[in-house]
Amino acid sequence: MKKYVLIDDQIKKYKKKINVSADKSLSIRWVLMAAQAVGKSIAYNLLNSEDVNNSLIAVKKLGVKVIKKKNLCQINGVGLNGFSLKNNTVIDAGNSGTLARLIIGVLAKSNKTIVLKGDKSLSKRDFSRVIKPLKKFGLSFKSNKNNLPLKFKGTNYLSPIQYEELKGSAQVKSSILLAALNTPGKTKVRCFPSRDHTERLFKFLNLPIKIKKNKKYEIIELTGQKQFSGFNYKIPGDISSSAFFIVLTLLSKNSEIKIKNININKSRTGIIEILKKMNAKIKLKNKKIYNGEEVSDIVIRSSKNLKSINCPTEMNSRAIDELIIIFLVCAKAKGISYFKNIQELRHKESDRLKLSSNFLKMIGVKVEKTSSTLKIHGNPNLELKKNYIVKNFMKDHRIFMMACIAALTLGGKWKIHDPDSIKTSFPKFLSILKSIGAKIN
Repeated sequence: MKKYVLIDDQIKKYKKKINVSADKSLSIRWVLMAAQAVGKSIAYNLLNSEDVNNSLIAVKKLGVKVIKKKNLCQINGVGLNGFSLKNNTVIDAGNSGTLARLIIGVLAKSNKTIVLKGDKSLSKRDFSRVIKPLKKFGLSFKSNKNNLPLKFKGTNYLSPIQYEELKGSAQVKSSILLAALNTPGKTKVRCFPSRDHTERLFKFLNLPIKIKKNKKYEIIELTGQKQFSGFNYKIPGDISSSAFFIVLTLLSKNSEIKIKNININKSRTGIIEILKKMNAKIKLKNKKIYNGEEVSDIVIRSSKNLKSINCPTEMNSRAIDELIIIFLVCAKAKGISYFKNIQELRHKESDRLKLSSNFLKMIGVKVEKTSSTLKIHGNPNLELKKNYIVKNFMKDHRIFMMACIAALTLGGKWKIHDPDSIKTSFPKFLSILKSIGAKIN
């Protein structure tokens, strides 16, 4: 792929229906659960991206048979703790924090040493959050300052644990639950609400999971060592990928788009609620439940009178991957938008709080940033005329996509580096943009 793309023309009026790439979070979870099921599992519409392909390569290294065809992927599962692997097996998670953190839980009972590595960006991310609870199960770890590469070893003598996960991390929670699957007895997790794809998938598979909720916390109980059968799963579209087309349409003139069959799990729909509070014209149509997940079409129309938002903190975890593209809407909204307790953004593929703040400054938007907050002084008349270069963003796929949307809606001449970054989550991003009329060279 090219080293950069050039955009020097705003997108013209359009009315389109599109499909976006399949949900990345669900795709990775299907791979890991199918590998541990007894017998054959088939996924339809599995995301074809680097993160998911690295997940498939990982389970192959564990002795699991994977068959990829044009429209489906088949995994012949080996049952709980049925993996066959050599000592010092190397698993490369690439750029995927989800794969890296979850597979440690999956391998909690393996008594072979595993070397977990990742790319430059992932190797800078702190794994202490997941190391701490998994040590309680009985796993041992060797690392340099809790970063990748990480050596770990499970144990045949796993003990159930009680744990508080107070960062609102779905990845840490999921890793604990995956370890608990292999554990005799009952594991109990008290946690702040976060994405609940793992819990929904467990319920769909009739695994013995119980969830109690109060105003502040969720208490999850799981009884381990229950085998489950192979299962078929059709994976809906990804709301995080949809977010860029939602914002493209909001900020474009006289346009409308329908994005079909999107996962609207309530733990992921913060972006829709936030944008509606900002006067965005968004509707959910054709709602249905599929395999425990809510699915719907999303219809978006251009929205002129956007207003600022003082974003409720309880929305943060439900829109964490979409916040940076929401910031772009705030730049064009009337008034000052305020986001607090968003320090989690600093621990993604890049320091997204820093990079998105710098991006907004570059295009002439006044921002006020601390280590955990961001104020954005919106300008409804924001139109760009200058030349802009976007590079050195740790090849973060979401920064690249945000820059493309800014270029297509706000004007100016843009040179945006590292288009290959989108291979991790949304390889079809540029081709879909071109299909609705974007001129990208």
